[in-house]
Amino acid sequence: MPRFATVIFDCDSTLTAVEGIDELAGPHRAMSSALTSAAMRGELALEDVYGQRLELIRPSHAQIEALGRLYVARMLPDARETISALRAEGIGVRIISGGLLPAVRAVARALEVPDECVAAVDVRFDADGAFAGWDTSSPLARSLGKRAQLERWNGSLARPAMIVGDGITDLEARPPADMFVAFAGVIAREPVVAAADAVIRVASLAPVLRLALGDEAPRSAEARRLLSAIPDDSIVMTS
Repeated sequence: MPRFATVIFDCDSTLTAVEGIDELAGPHRAMSSALTSAAMRGELALEDVYGQRLELIRPSHAQIEALGRLYVARMLPDARETISALRAEGIGVRIISGGLLPAVRAVARALEVPDECVAAVDVRFDADGAFAGWDTSSPLARSLGKRAQLERWNGSLARPAMIVGDGITDLEARPPADMFVAFAGVIAREPVVAAADAVIRVASLAPVLRLALGDEAPRSAEARRLLSAIPDDSIVMTS
């Protein structure tokens, strides 16, 4: 196993135990959740459901701000410690999400990930804060979008790079990512798990640190403390 230079995290059901679009859906939650699950399992193309969900829900500025606060409140218990330990080891951290940019940025800022290291789908509001549209040009609103975003970043992305997430859109980003880790600590999507290089089935992000370090010993006291608490069976290597 190499030591990784960059770790790229999904947001929903990975950094936070929330599926944001479903939280916004209100009375349409059952329909939104079914569409989200089908897309994340690869049964529907993301572009076939993305705009449909947003036009159905039409979230306001206030609702998306509230979602950002919920994201932060429901971050994985050791998310801050894991991101901090990765940084202490000199490993870069980025976030890439098909979620809505203002809410995803709330998570990123809580984790001290700079805005330029975050990619998500932006939205527009009118003067009253009502929904006025979304960035239809974003690659993250369609299949293979995370792959396209990583290719956009490629010149600034230290390699090797690992991507961690729960959905088919994360799996699609390997390559150009060098390794895909299926995070099944919130939701296990079996078609994604079956195709991953490694699987984390515990509700903890700390195993990402162990994978990112490869066969090298941690250099920082912060990483050593976090690694000491990771159960040996928390990672399943599949390739």
